Amino acid sequence: MELRITDVRALKGDSAFLIDSGKTAVLCDTGFAFTGYRIADNIKAVLGERNLDYIFLTHSHYDHAAATPYIKKRFPKTQVVASEYAQGIFAKPTAKAVMRSLDRKVAQAEGVTEYEDLFDDLSADITVKDGDIIQAGDMCFTCVSLPGHTRCSVGYYLRSEKLLVGCESLGVFDGESTVVPSYLIGVKEVLASINKVRAMDIENILLPHYGLLDKEKTAKYLRLAKESAEDTFREIADLLRQGKSREDCVEYFKNKFYKGYIKTIYPIDAMLLNTGITVDLIAKEIGM
Repeated sequence: MELRITDVRALKGDSAFLIDSGKTAVLCDTGFAFTGYRIADNIKAVLGERNLDYIFLTHSHYDHAAATPYIKKRFPKTQVVASEYAQGIFAKPTAKAVMRSLDRKVAQAEGVTEYEDLFDDLSADITVKDGDIIQAGDMCFTCVSLPGHTRCSVGYYLRSEKLLVGCESLGVFDGESTVVPSYLIGVKEVLASINKVRAMDIENILLPHYGLLDKEKTAKYLRLAKESAEDTFREIADLLRQGKSREDCVEYFKNKFYKGYIKTIYPIDAMLLNTGITVDLIAKEIGM
């Protein structure tokens, strides 16, 4: 099978990559709400008059899922796939309020002050759990639960191509030598998810916010992901044991990771929010 993988993001901070077999098209994540119609235009430019068959969501965060209703409005026959846990998140008004607020902050930073609000339409048509199969035309994907970044994080494994659609539990890659650990639920869960993927027969990973990794870079990424997750946990834990404040630890994390390509894809408000959660999580895990 010959696949065409296209970056259809409107901004680098979006996460939206199209997998097209020539017969069936699958969008992996959808990006920000305010870029939704622009991403739909990019998809249309690739597919022409063909339909977008599926949207696979890796988790429920706004930069990965908020554009879903906008794209579905343009491609109404599309089936949205997400984990059962993500569907529960989408049903919560409080969760949508957080997504809406964060999305608007990024939009304003990009000079967009008004856009259609479709957050209430965010939902999945198909919910999946670990091991479930999605037969997307001639592509057969196995859903792989990968908690750690969120409880709803999931990957999609195309065994015939040895390809994994990854998620942020594995870490955010700059394409060179930096992987930002993304544990918001648990360090052990992140390491378990990384080890789970390393044990699979995979040659390529399609990463949110980055794109397709070749075989050599896939192996490098998975090695760096494990090392970074372990090292960063130890470093933050040591700072906390030394009596450093939460703010000190957030600043340490920011100085270590928030630069280069990572800075272009990671909105500052989300980075500070997530890093604070990470520091609190590590403090709890070491009993402080």
